[in-house]
Amino acid sequence: MAAVQQIRNVALCGHGSAGKTSLVDALLVKTKAVSGHPSVDDGSSICDFDDEEKTHKYSIEATCVHFDHKQISYNVVDTPGYPDFIGQTIGAFAGVDTAVVVINAHSGIEVNTRRVFDEAGKQGLGRAVVINKMDDENVNFTEIVESVRDLWGPRCVLLNVPLGSGHDFRGVASTLHVPGDTAGALIDPAEISEPLLESIIEVDEAVMERYFEGEMPSDEELSQLMVRAVAEGTLVPIFCCSAKTGVGLDELLDGLAACALPPGTLRRVATKDDEELEVTADPDGPLVARVFKTRIDPFVQKLSFIRVFSGKLTKDQNVHASSARKGVKMGPLLKVQGEHTEPIAEAGPGDIVAVAKMDDLHTGTSIGDYTLPAIPFPTPMVGLAVTPKNHSDDAKLSGALHKIVEEDSTIHLDRDSQTKELVMTGMSELHLKIIQERLHRRDKLEVETKEPKIPFRETIQQPADGHYRHRKQSGGRGQFGEVHIRMFPLPQGVKPEEFVTKDKFPSCKEIHYDPKNNFLWIDSIVGGSIPGNFLPAIEKGFKERMTRGVIAGHQVQDVCVEVHFGKYHDVDSSEAAFKTAASMAFRDVFLQARPALLEPVVKMDITVPEEKVGDVYSDMSGRGGRVQGSDAAGGAFQTVHCEVPLREVSTYSRTLSSMTGGQGSFSMEFSHYEVMPPNVQQDIMAKAKMEEEEED
Repeated sequence: MAAVQQIRNVALCGHGSAGKTSLVDALLVKTKAVSGHPSVDDGSSICDFDDEEKTHKYSIEATCVHFDHKQISYNVVDTPGYPDFIGQTIGAFAGVDTAVVVINAHSGIEVNTRRVFDEAGKQGLGRAVVINKMDDENVNFTEIVESVRDLWGPRCVLLNVPLGSGHDFRGVASTLHVPGDTAGALIDPAEISEPLLESIIEVDEAVMERYFEGEMPSDEELSQLMVRAVAEGTLVPIFCCSAKTGVGLDELLDGLAACALPPGTLRRVATKDDEELEVTADPDGPLVARVFKTRIDPFVQKLSFIRVFSGKLTKDQNVHASSARKGVKMGPLLKVQGEHTEPIAEAGPGDIVAVAKMDDLHTGTSIGDYTLPAIPFPTPMVGLAVTPKNHSDDAKLSGALHKIVEEDSTIHLDRDSQTKELVMTGMSELHLKIIQERLHRRDKLEVETKEPKIPFRETIQQPADGHYRHRKQSGGRGQFGEVHIRMFPLPQGVKPEEFVTKDKFPSCKEIHYDPKNNFLWIDSIVGGSIPGNFLPAIEKGFKERMTRGVIAGHQVQDVCVEVHFGKYHDVDSSEAAFKTAASMAFRDVFLQARPALLEPVVKMDITVPEEKVGDVYSDMSGRGGRVQGSDAAGGAFQTVHCEVPLREVSTYSRTLSSMTGGQGSFSMEFSHYEVMPPNVQQDIMAKAKMEEEEED
């Protein structure tokens, strides 16, 4: 087990085709951690070993590897480049201390480059930039560096500069310790040396004062201050290399040893009950660890990847897990190299290990008595209704999808109570397509998919009142129940006690509130016109009718019902009779209260090149959206903020990609429900009526 200060935990991230996976493969070969010539193109990559990755030739999952170089032990997580798989990157960030953003020297900053840099900042990680593929032809290095500094500021500083580019890329020159031979340098390293030095020492006032008085800091001081500057975000070092030719790899490894953050550098806080613990990388401290990734291999062996932050973890150790009701016994600890594992005796602060076949551990589980904050996975918004092609595979589909959800925290499954559809929700159409391929390959399961029905809601827009008498006599004991109600629209966000005032409901005896559907019903019965033992049946009748809907078969919400009178029969009245009477009274009065269909509205943040902002405004207007303004996103990009009906943007990724030539990105989250346009309501109600008639 390496000493804590000799460990570096790093995630390589960036846009697709930046060469992250090839760079990791090259570093593994360079440090003699593996032999041969691993390659993404020929399917022999150490990191892209999954069948879908080999087929598509891009990363789909985050992959852990490790190697040693000059007494430093590196744990590296290679992450996917497409924003569709951003959940894998965010999970990886929860297990490392430094994010290395890899940029394609030919393509420059792309959509996911910006996204991962920002996500790493949100999680408080140290950040560095690697400009890869310097051996490509037609590289405008100066322009790339300017775009990086324009987007992320002057804190981004070159730690080395390329000597030549394309076929002439022969090496890199340090900007901190400028060498004598800098022939062919694309930027004079001497011009950068002083600004770099100042950006490092600005984190320590005493050193800075001495520097301006003419005293140079020692190499040891610079080493310590560089880590502090990266940790505080005042320095983002930039390195240059070519994974293909190997030029710049030695300097990159030395640079990561100097700049990547050792365990314990970042401030992390865990909690136990109401007690807070500032986590330190102390092998003798309390155990604090977290599962940051789950993988199910082809032999259905579940692997839980764990980062240890404090204390020690050993085989057979009994530990507390936040996702288990009782303590769990750890299995054998495994060191992971791509798809291969080897057992190790123990893990301490900074170590990344895996354990197999532990059902109580899930992505995000905290291990130890203290709990770490939840991993901030994004909410998926693109859904597909899923059914097996062979109906006998229903149970098989359930098990296969459970495995998918275990290993991908950005896949959600819901059985829609209204539509009865099993809806699989992910980050994009591509994300869901890859999941279908995995179901076919790993579980031999063919599925059929279709766009899910959008979960509309029903409500009312004005008060109404009425009653229903349920009477049935067919020999023997009959059925009788009569319910009189008043119905009111119930605004969102209004507390029941504020809505039910004495002047409005003078006879109110009791209120019952369902916050899930914002439904309130009031017992105002006087004189015992309905005995109290029938009131639960009346409530059940209301709620069953709300679930079934009235005008189009959708859940009812935002309604208040006052039960103020009724009639009963000593012999023929029953719970079943009053449940039916309540359901029918609800239906009849609902139809008189100006019923309406509600639709979900989502908030969208759409980032596009500045020249495309007008196109986004126009497109959103055509979809019935409301643009609420835009902000500068840096690097000649703007982020447009808007609200738009979900039905209009269920396949928006295609539109945006076409509109921006693949340069646009967006995030989407649920905002609220609102009444949909009358013409759309009529279409949906007519379709619901046709489906109901077909079922009958």
